[in-house]
Amino acid sequence: MSELLWQPSHPDETNMSRFAASVGQSASTLHRWSVDHAPEFWAAVWDWCGVVGSRGERLVLPPADGAALFEQRFFPEAELNAAETLLRLDGADPALIVRGELAENSTELSRADLRAQVAKAAAAMVELGVGPRDVVAAWLPNIAETYITMLAATSIGAVFTSTSPDFGVDGVLDRFAQVEPKLLVGVDGYHYGGRTFDRTEALAAVSAGLPSLLSTWMVEYANIEARASVVSWSNVVEQRTETEPTFTRFGFDHPWYVLYSSGTTGKPKCIVHRTGGVLLKHLTEHVLHGDVRPGDRTFYFTTAGWMMWNWLASGLGTGATVVLYDGSPFHPDGNAMFDLIDEVGITLFGTSAKFIDSVAKAGLRPVDTHGLSTLRTICSTGSPLVDEGFRYVYGALAPHTHLASISGGTDLCGCLVAGNPAAPLHVGDIQMPALGLDTAVVDDDGLEVGPSERGELVCRNAFPSMPIGFWDDPGDARYRAAYFERFDGMWHQGDFAERTATGGFVIHGRSDATLNPGGIRIGTAEIYSLVDQFDEVLESLVIGQQVGADTRVVLFVKLRDGLDLDDDLTQRIRTAVRAGATPRHVPAVVAQVADIPRTRSNKSTELAVREVVHGRPVKNLEALANPEALDYFRNHPALML
Repeated sequence: MSELLWQPSHPDETNMSRFAASVGQSASTLHRWSVDHAPEFWAAVWDWCGVVGSRGERLVLPPADGAALFEQRFFPEAELNAAETLLRLDGADPALIVRGELAENSTELSRADLRAQVAKAAAAMVELGVGPRDVVAAWLPNIAETYITMLAATSIGAVFTSTSPDFGVDGVLDRFAQVEPKLLVGVDGYHYGGRTFDRTEALAAVSAGLPSLLSTWMVEYANIEARASVVSWSNVVEQRTETEPTFTRFGFDHPWYVLYSSGTTGKPKCIVHRTGGVLLKHLTEHVLHGDVRPGDRTFYFTTAGWMMWNWLASGLGTGATVVLYDGSPFHPDGNAMFDLIDEVGITLFGTSAKFIDSVAKAGLRPVDTHGLSTLRTICSTGSPLVDEGFRYVYGALAPHTHLASISGGTDLCGCLVAGNPAAPLHVGDIQMPALGLDTAVVDDDGLEVGPSERGELVCRNAFPSMPIGFWDDPGDARYRAAYFERFDGMWHQGDFAERTATGGFVIHGRSDATLNPGGIRIGTAEIYSLVDQFDEVLESLVIGQQVGADTRVVLFVKLRDGLDLDDDLTQRIRTAVRAGATPRHVPAVVAQVADIPRTRSNKSTELAVREVVHGRPVKNLEALANPEALDYFRNHPALML
């Protein structure tokens, strides 16, 4: 059995155990019950988490004979409005704590303040002519106005969609033009890494490229004077006199969000998510998997262009305060996020595996420099967290916390596998399948494989946060192809994974990025976990390069400043991979590059590099935060055959 890192000191006092007892289960039997009695489970979550609205008597409407898994409907009689649940509390307690690189951007909104701001924004939207199912688009940083815009749109039944202001004009239009928004809310500029970026001209260009718009509102965030005619947020929203929002209730499947696939291999897919399903899924993950309680302070480092922004927003429904941060997590230095935890008393800190690796590489030891006494939970997602990342958290960051490595995606706006605050944690483990989801690892024939055997991550039952579908997808053809055609009767996530002997999961990378030397499938995460232990290596990326009828493994490394890849380091890397994995994992080529391309949610993008190496075009450069990095891979001398 793998190394034990952490055990809960009072497992029976966790929300997971308390909820389990309320439905006649234990924490250890809860998942099985939640799958075998899924409608009753989701109904219990509705009641236990205090969802506002009527869920009706019927819990589920099964699909007709021969219909697809995704056609099952939950709570067909329900009426609710997600904003009503997220804003159900009133008073002087803080709803949002907002921090950023500049002190003048720091603010707090009480629950009463937030309700009043939402009331004003919603009234302005209605006056403009925005109504149910119309789209409201936000091109904003992770600031209070983004949440106000979402909650206001949701309260009137409009559909909310967002992306971050670091996207270029083409990338924004690739997303928003598909959904034809009635209202665009943008920003004059944003701050990152000690710099201010002017977005006034870009906002004018995006506005001009969206003929469906009734209006464009601009939030004055960076104090940059607009160079085009726009409507000021302060004039259209803050000058109004409304103080209490009103909420129109709709069905469980009323659309709430449009999220976008990463789009690195083509125009982004517009994924339409349902109100009731996403709300129940998020509350399950916050309250049960994350052990969030009223009065807690919940944080995730995210932009408005990543699904974790939507996830974080749902934290308002738990009675917790949501903490926002806009800017670089390394400004002015690598202690910025740990300073934030201590300053505002964060209890759940969400970040990426990349962040944990970066602070470890920097030699930081927050356990010696910070109190972190309020911190109970650390969540990590975005890419697989390697074993050394687990050990770093418990050795140098916060040994008293529950580390929840989680994995899911934009596709379901939630997790397929998640943490368990009531159970022991072993190194490398994502502790359990998400509650209510029959998550499994299967072979190419769809048969479940045993522990330590690798295969495809799937879900074998319907769950409420399956998307309604894709925008403008007649007959759901693209939607079916994306998730349901690979395995009959299963949701196919596209992750290469395995179950562990402790009952947990390990994700080995994306299925479409797995390597196939000699016809043997290898997950890229297995190589990263070994290479990234080298102090000389800041980042790495591995692909399979086609060589005749076979594939060879090619590893690219970005080294610390001033270092060059030499024969000694190359050999040490190969030896470590051979010893820690198998001879088939050993890269045939190790090559140095100056930078690694990343998506805007800070994930390295193996697919884009693979396209460049093989001389094929990358279809959507706007999905990349640093597309110029691809130039280092074009005609790299180490790849010449």
